[in-house]
Amino acid sequence: MPETTPPPAVAARPSKPVSEALLNEKLTLTKQWDKCLSSLLIRSSLGLSFGVVFSVLLFKRRAWPAFVGLGFGAGRAYEECNGGFLRGAGKEGVRVQRP
Repeated sequence: MPETTPPPAVAARPSKPVSEALLNEKLTLTKQWDKCLSSLLIRSSLGLSFGVVFSVLLFKRRAWPAFVGLGFGAGRAYEECNGGFLRGAGKEGVRVQRP
């Protein structure tokens, strides 16, 4: 009986060229950074303005409410960006339990 060799496997072609996929990934990351920076600017400004208003109205023009408001706004923007980057990396719903 003659031995038959199987036909060579055909390599699957990617749906997009590699360079186009890399460019798309970089653009998505750039858009995420733009969104994060704008969120940081907006939320920090709002926190600072609320702090200034509370400082004038309630705390006899002390500086600490303005800085606290600025910190809360920046912290909220950081958490939103961190969550956005984790969702973009495909880690949504992953729970890590530490010993």
